[in-house]
Amino acid sequence: MNKIWLIAGREYITRVRKKTFIVATLLTPIGFGLLMFLGTYFAAKGGEAAKNIVVKDDSGVLDVSEMTDKLMVYTPSTEPLDQLKTTYMEQDKDILVYVPKFEDFSIKDYEVRYYTEDKLSIKTITDIEKALARQFRDHKIENSDINIDIYNSFSTDITLENGEKLDQIAAGEEPKSSGKTAILIGTVLAGLMGGMMYFVIFIYGGMVMRSVMEEKINRVVEIMVSSVKPVQLMLGKILGVGGVGLTQLAIWLVLIPLIILGIGTIFGGELDGGSMDQFKEAAAAADMSQSKIQEIFSELGSINWGMIIPVFIIFFFGGYFIYASMFAAVGSSVSDDQGEAQQLMLPLGIPVFIGFMMLQGVLTNPNGNMAVFGSLFPLISPIIMPARLAFDPPMWQVILSIVILIATCIFFAWIAGRIYRVGILLYGKKVNFKEIWKWLFYKG
Repeated sequence: MNKIWLIAGREYITRVRKKTFIVATLLTPIGFGLLMFLGTYFAAKGGEAAKNIVVKDDSGVLDVSEMTDKLMVYTPSTEPLDQLKTTYMEQDKDILVYVPKFEDFSIKDYEVRYYTEDKLSIKTITDIEKALARQFRDHKIENSDINIDIYNSFSTDITLENGEKLDQIAAGEEPKSSGKTAILIGTVLAGLMGGMMYFVIFIYGGMVMRSVMEEKINRVVEIMVSSVKPVQLMLGKILGVGGVGLTQLAIWLVLIPLIILGIGTIFGGELDGGSMDQFKEAAAAADMSQSKIQEIFSELGSINWGMIIPVFIIFFFGGYFIYASMFAAVGSSVSDDQGEAQQLMLPLGIPVFIGFMMLQGVLTNPNGNMAVFGSLFPLISPIIMPARLAFDPPMWQVILSIVILIATCIFFAWIAGRIYRVGILLYGKKVNFKEIWKWLFYKG
């Protein structure tokens, strides 16, 4: 066992000291922050400029003063339409809108024309249509026997809330049942955990495979197996690279939130004099009131993190160990042909793709038959079960899934060890799955 830890330590120290590791670890959160900054900046500054619109209204319906907003400035005109078609641009207007006569109140579909030298975006067209539609709706109501206040009262916003949670709050108890906000948080959390498992399995499992191939190609392994067993070498390599991955993820979990906080500070301050207003408007549009923020933090606090974090770590290492052992076996069975390695890797990655594709269905119905099967089947449970943790799956399913996962790790370690001990010293021979199958039963 000491030899395994020595190999793992060597693998870990060697990799974390590499410039590529340091650069990738630092550049990834910086790149993430840059993308977030640019996305926020362009959304705030690079959106559509305000459109100056001249309106020729022959319907007598419009009250143009009520239509103007920050992105659409409407100006009425009494000039003849034919004249406006040639002069609206000289008046520094971007669009000419012509509203024909409107006499039949029963009309539901009404055609309004526009003229412009520019190519209008779908958003601009839709915004104009909505502004006109509101004017026509109000006009119809005002010229009917319907009271506009009564009409507006017909619209009712429905909020579906967990009854058990409300009963517990009414009784002065700490609510244990999840509400709508908790379900939303759980869905986001589940997607993040599932995506992280997908990322880890392929990135760091592939790293193990390439490390095995490099040592085999450089003949370093021939020296190492004179001191340690091939299986010990494989397990040490898997643990060492796993430690590298965990270190990298831990650094990212610290740096990325700090970068996000820094970007929030930048856009929360003055940027060209207008970003504070834009920030407030965005917050208002998202309904991020103080009470809503408090509700989110309250729901975050009610999630059973004491179970989620340890179980996630178990599935993190279990999923990584299963696939890393298979990738190590693949790396040991090929020489310097990367194409051959990719061909052998593809079938091994199919369960990962299936698990990732199942995530959407699992998040929609986290306690359905598909979700239960996926969280118990060991090749995809490292992706599916972490995605279900935020939805409080039955504890027996979590325990059973962990037991199956551990047993599968042991089984795959045995299989990979049988393949590794033969393949790591085999050179110059192209292998296939049939040949690898025979290696499992070699004696010695």
